[in-house]
Amino acid sequence: MTDNNTHCQGHRSRLRQRFQQSGFKGFNEHEIIELLLTLCIPRKDVKQPAKQLLDEFKSLHGILNASAEELSQIKGIGNVAPVALQIIREAASLYLFQSAEKGPLLNSSEKLELFWQARLKYLSFEVFEVAYLDSRYRLLSNGVERLQTGTINHTVVYPRKVLESALRRSAYAIVLAHNHPSGKAVPSNHDIKLTRVLLNATSFLNIEILDHLIIADKEIFSFRRNGLIARQKN
Repeated sequence: MTDNNTHCQGHRSRLRQRFQQSGFKGFNEHEIIELLLTLCIPRKDVKQPAKQLLDEFKSLHGILNASAEELSQIKGIGNVAPVALQIIREAASLYLFQSAEKGPLLNSSEKLELFWQARLKYLSFEVFEVAYLDSRYRLLSNGVERLQTGTINHTVVYPRKVLESALRRSAYAIVLAHNHPSGKAVPSNHDIKLTRVLLNATSFLNIEILDHLIIADKEIFSFRRNGLIARQKN
């Protein structure tokens, strides 16, 4: 038992040292899961539970998206780790949101996509959200609004809601985003039509639509990157 415990603690220490030196660079996915589990399962080998989680839920995304009840079915996970993993997920989402509130939301397309991934990719139902920005492309107070919630693969968005909310906040620019829980970040005819309607309407109101992002499990579709939205303001 002592040898096993010593080996376990040594392995944990090596994982932490690697992370401190270079983040997750060079980590296998099961090692990332192991490292997370060490935060909530003390003095126990978590390699096997980590691999079983990965076998069952296929990815870190799948694990973080699983319910506490589903996670607790994995041998060795216990009752604390499922809650801890949900806390980690929500803390990451809050961190990205607060970072965006304190700095330019669009200082890079990568930051914008990570922000919306954290908010939307784990949802099992479709939602439509809008970010409202000032002239420096910073989020306004209460700057992200969920305008519509739908079923697993469908939500209805009314352009009037988007325009009213933008005008009420005196927004200079907006970013549209919704998710496709089905897993494919491909715009539907409705998505394209809605975007065109909003582009036409906001151009008369002198409000810029910076992008419309579709978030799926492992994919992101950007209307701007694919030439469906062009810059409206100089």
